Amino acid sequence: MLEIKDLSFRVEGEDGQVDILRNISLNIEDKKFVVITGPNGGGKTSLARTIMGINQPTGGQILWNGTDITNLSITERARLGISYGFQQPPRFKGMKVRDLLNIAAGQKMSHDKACTYLTKVGLCARDYIDRDVDTSLSGGEVKRIEIATILARKSGLMIFDEPEAGIDLWSFARLTETFKEIHDKKEATILIISHQERIIRLADEILLIADGKLSARGSVEEIFPKILADTVYGCNRLEVDGKC
Repeated sequence: MLEIKDLSFRVEGEDGQVDILRNISLNIEDKKFVVITGPNGGGKTSLARTIMGINQPTGGQILWNGTDITNLSITERARLGISYGFQQPPRFKGMKVRDLLNIAAGQKMSHDKACTYLTKVGLCARDYIDRDVDTSLSGGEVKRIEIATILARKSGLMIFDEPEAGIDLWSFARLTETFKEIHDKKEATILIISHQERIIRLADEILLIADGKLSARGSVEEIFPKILADTVYGCNRLEVDGKC
């Protein structure tokens, strides 16, 4: 279980300190599929990055399976089974996709096994398994490869920051199938930041983050109509089937 208690994150701005996260408290049960959504600049990515340890909270506590991880490093959290997919993944000049998958899995995988993970994210394994993870790949390709590494790692908590960004419609459809498959098999707790209706509708629960606070949470049936209303009348820039 992921437990977040009174979590705060504050940064220094031009006019003094700025509260990015404001005393967020929530529990996420094991093997749940949770989508974080809300207006741009509301604190969604900051919350995810703080859970992963990229941001250091200025207040509160984070526990994963009963272990206090608040002050642990990114590496230590990864060893406890937490993975993170960036909006803009890093590139690794001189490293092949096959090598990256092996590192993520913690072992040398067979050719067929490595190719399976690439297929899950909508890539033709034959074309990518021996490619370098460098600037020759598009942003969408690198993103899908990163997601494949997270799947290969078999983490207990998988955090994805807008996995749909920069990905074509066909690959996006394949990704949603993969997320659904992971959830159906109860392989991991999935935490996804997304504005896409197709991903939102897969969720067991939606967390609505706005102005650094948890403004609402509940099932798709409870929360999605409110999101749609805010989008239409409040212009919160939530994408519904690719439209804003």
